Amino acid sequence: MAQPDPLRLDRQLCFPIHAASRLLTRLYQPLLEPLGLTYPQYIILMILWEDAPCAVSAIGARALLGSNTLTPLLKRLEQGGWITRARSARDERVVRVDLTAEGRALKDRCACIPGDLVRTVGYPVQDLMTLKALMDDLVAHLRTLDAAGRA
Repeated sequence: MAQPDPLRLDRQLCFPIHAASRLLTRLYQPLLEPLGLTYPQYIILMILWEDAPCAVSAIGARALLGSNTLTPLLKRLEQGGWITRARSARDERVVRVDLTAEGRALKDRCACIPGDLVRTVGYPVQDLMTLKALMDDLVAHLRTLDAAGRA
């Protein structure tokens, strides 16, 4: 009996996660475009709506983005008038990010997006919540491996 091919795409854990992420991100696009936002910018704004003001490094750690990806996103958000960036008075190596009044107001305009997305997906909500809990556990585990230098 032949062994199953471990390199078949349909046997990979990474591919359905990657595909689902890309397809979900596409579903966000028509919800975010009228606001002038991309999905990565939306992620950054959600972090800031919870934690602003905060250091760029904290945003990058939470969003799992490196500075080479994060800096242009922050620059565009700043150009859009939603955030400000300033060096810390105590440590000039630290750049702090805060929301402008427009950035805070944008939260109200985005409040409908999670519900709209769930309706668009049309998948049982309980199944989505179960999947989210499993993914949260997986991400936490993978972050632990990454911190230990094994990922």
